Parts: sequence; C-alpha cells; structure tokens
Amino acid sequence: MYYLNDNFWHLPLISFMQRTPIELRHLQTLLALRDTGSVSRAALWLHLTQSALSHQIKALEDFYGLPLFVRKSAPLVFTPAGKRLLALAEDVVPAVDEAGRDLTRLAQGTQGTLRIAVECHTCFDWLMPAMDAFRQRWPEVELDIVSGFHADPIGLLHQDRADLAIISEHEEGEAVDFHPLFRFQMIALMANDHPLASRSHVDAEDFRDETLITYPVPDDMLDIVRQVLRPAGIEPTRRTTELTVAILQLVASRRGLAALPLWAVTGYLERRYVSARPITPQGLTAELWATTLPATTARPYIGEFVSIMRETSLLTLPEIELI
Repeated sequence: MYYLNDNFWHLPLISFMQRTPIELRHLQTLLALRDTGSVSRAALWLHLTQSALSHQIKALEDFYGLPLFVRKSAPLVFTPAGKRLLALAEDVVPAVDEAGRDLTRLAQGTQGTLRIAVECHTCFDWLMPAMDAFRQRWPEVELDIVSGFHADPIGLLHQDRADLAIISEHEEGEAVDFHPLFRFQMIALMANDHPLASRSHVDAEDFRDETLITYPVPDDMLDIVRQVLRPAGIEPTRRTTELTVAILQLVASRRGLAALPLWAVTGYLERRYVSARPITPQGLTAELWATTLPATTARPYIGEFVSIMRETSLLTLPEIELI
C-alpha cells in the first residue's frame, strides 16, 4: 500500500501531465489553413513567411507523429489528427478573441461610430462582408457608409464627416494614418470578338484609337491613366457610367475598352460575357489603403475593422496580395 505525504501536494501539476507543444498561435494557424485552403494564403493572412508557417505545423506533427493535412491537396484536406486539432481551435480561438474584446470594452468603453468613405466604385463587393463580420463582433458600434462618391475622402476625415476612408494611393505628407489593405491586378476588358482578345496582353498604344469606358472620376483616380496611358502620352476618348454592369455592357457591344479590377469582374469572365487581357507584359497592379486621423486610430475597434477587411478580402477576392 502506498501513502501520500504532505510534500506530494506541493509538486507541480504539470509533472503528472503530458507536456504539449500546442499554443494559441498553432490553433490560429489551423483556422487560417481551413479558411484559406492553402499554406501560402494562410501565411499571408497571418503575416508569416510560408516557411515559418510550415515549421509550426511540422513541429506539431513531429511531436505527435501524425500528419495534420494532406500535402499538395487543393483545397487543403485535413487528416483525422488535423480535424481533431481544428475542432479544438474552433472552440478556443473565438473564446480568446471574445475575451480580448470584452477586456477592451471594460478598459475603453463600448460605444462608438465608424463612418466609412469610399473612393472606389467597386469596393462594395468586398466591403459588405467585412462590415457584416464587424457588426457581429462590435454590435455597439454604429457602422455606416458615407453616401455618394467622394473624390477626396481624406478631406471628409478632416471635416469630421467620416471616420475611415478607403483610398487607392498612399501619399506621404498627409496628416493621417495609413493602414495597408491589399494589392490587386487591373485587367483590360474588351468584347469577345475584338481583335485585342487574341493577344496575350495589351499595351498603352492599343488604347490610342479606342474609347476608354470608366466610372465618372477624375483622370488622376484611374490607375490605367496614371500608370500607363499618361506616361505614354496617350489620351483616349472617355465615356463614363456609374455602374460596373453598364461598363461591361458597353464593352460587350464594342463601344470601347475598360480597365477594372480582376476581382470585380470575375463572375462576368466566367460566363464569357467579355474577354480580359493583362495590361502590359508585366501587368498593371493597384492598391487599396484605409486611412484614419491619428485620434481615430486610437479607438479600440479601428484596428480590428482593418484586420477584418484584410481577412475577408483574402478569403473572397481572387488573386490579391496583402500589403
């Protein structure tokens, strides 16, 4: 028969338990793998290099002697061991996030407003899911979009008509804080029977005798003009319309060419409504940034809204790159 002496109760509990390497970051990685479907996109989401993320997973696999997902599967497929840890992550990570938000609310309050100004006509395709996700996490914050198109959304911040502005250029010298969102591909759009549809790409010269169909915005707000046409000395005739579908209808009718984000027209391309080609051999890329006044940046929910915009964009938009 064995007896426990008084010293037994002072032994650390961990000595009677199996030590585990599982940390919160591992669980967050598993959720990122689930949501993005690939190691590369999960690494972008988590702001890690792909090798660092792979090292995290391998450390768990080596410890337990079990693979967590099937290599080279697309989309990524979890093994039974991976599914078990994923179930743990689905319980733990949301609880930790909620506790963090609760502590922030206790420390800084729960009320607030978030008025969003947008200079990008196509931003609503990805902004709405981000706003829906934000409302679930911060129901106390009054969320709104400043109505109408705004050529100077940063000006609305200084006029106290908006709390956050989404812009396409990161210009130094502005008295605002810049929050990077993502980089994306701009593509040229033409009718399916247009001669340019047989080309591998289009160049600035191809726009010279064409009508450029755009949203009704100044030239300086168009990446195709600012980055490609103006440096080449080309000023094509412009025709404008407010709606993306109207732009595509005009393009399909051989009324001109357009240049739009790939993510804004993917559905139309899949239905072969129009054709698309890269702009220049290197391709034309554009960026989106969020901006706030320094005093607004300090609000506890601003950082989370920026993170949500980045996360939902990475999940829902094709071929973007976080910046």
